[in-house]
Amino acid sequence: MKGKLYLIPSPLGEYDPQEVLPRPVLDIACGLKCFVVEELRTSRRFLSAAGLKGQIETLEFHTLNEHTQPQEVEALAALFDKGDVGLISEAGLPAVADPGAALVALCHRQGIEVVPLVGPSSLMLALMASGLNGQSFAFRGYLPAKTEERRSAVKDLERLSKSLDQSQIFIETPYRNDSLLKDLLQFLQPSTRLTVAADLTLPTAFIRTRTVAAWRRDPVTIGKRPCVFIVLA
Repeated sequence: MKGKLYLIPSPLGEYDPQEVLPRPVLDIACGLKCFVVEELRTSRRFLSAAGLKGQIETLEFHTLNEHTQPQEVEALAALFDKGDVGLISEAGLPAVADPGAALVALCHRQGIEVVPLVGPSSLMLALMASGLNGQSFAFRGYLPAKTEERRSAVKDLERLSKSLDQSQIFIETPYRNDSLLKDLLQFLQPSTRLTVAADLTLPTAFIRTRTVAAWRRDPVTIGKRPCVFIVLA
């Protein structure tokens, strides 16, 4: 009988996992011996803090990130012949804006049971705290990195948001946060509402929703930290 794939959430920052993850989730994670992870170093540190300190060297790790080739993903199917496997992304929920989705898709093709576990989602936390439309929303992932394409995408998202009355959620690589915010303030309409939500669940968390006009009068510097942006025109 093949093993199951457990989707193991991880904290959104450096703190005790018990602050955001239920004990049963940590118990399942600590009961596994094989993991597929986005980043080895942070996953080892997370599992050590979760209760496996001193046992990390006994575990089996396989890396799945943006550089993993399709044939390498297919090869991971053999892991389930030996038992259960845990999937851990860099932060938050596995397989959401995360390369681990390829392993989840493989499991469905192979008839392997997928078990999602409870944990923090920066996207949903940001939407909850935004005061924007929580009944109709879309996650757009990363906007284009090239300047002109990004600016065009910003205008397109605003038009879509207005036509559908729909919150548009997106994220950015931390070192481009402030460049994106600058474009948002320049190219969105003054009346459009914009949420900036950074460092969620951390002591340094910043969550604020304002009109673009208000942001222009009192801009902020986000810096290189995880951030979620939400637009509602």
